[in-house]
Amino acid sequence: MAALVDTNILVYRYDARFPDKQKIATDCLRRGIAERSIRVPYQAVMEFVAAVTRARGAEPPILTTTEAYREAEDMLAQFEVLYPDEATLRMALRGAAAYQLSWFDANLWAYAEQHGLEEILTEDFQHDRLYGSVRATNPFLSPV
Repeated sequence: MAALVDTNILVYRYDARFPDKQKIATDCLRRGIAERSIRVPYQAVMEFVAAVTRARGAEPPILTTTEAYREAEDMLAQFEVLYPDEATLRMALRGAAAYQLSWFDANLWAYAEQHGLEEILTEDFQHDRLYGSVRATNPFLSPV
């Protein structure tokens, strides 16, 4: 089963401030590469670069700009990257209205829905909820 991965999974892979989440994100992405089961929306690649190069108060960014660009290029090589078209944007508009999602989350959902993906891996949606035909899964929640 292929899943769409949200930006937060990509960022936690490099964020040593959260070692438990870093390990889970790393394992999830490695498994996705091995199984060819992860899809990455274009939007997440852009958000990743912005998030990991952003100043964090007195702390340095998670990655330098050069490192972030290199990692983004690696993502393009390792994962199938999905790009928006008019149908994706129209679906995002409907998703934002129907599910009261933020514009960015609605776009993420629209990629998954339009490409027939059954799951979004994210901590930003309600865990285990169906949005249309797409289930949101938070990989950082401890198993019950």
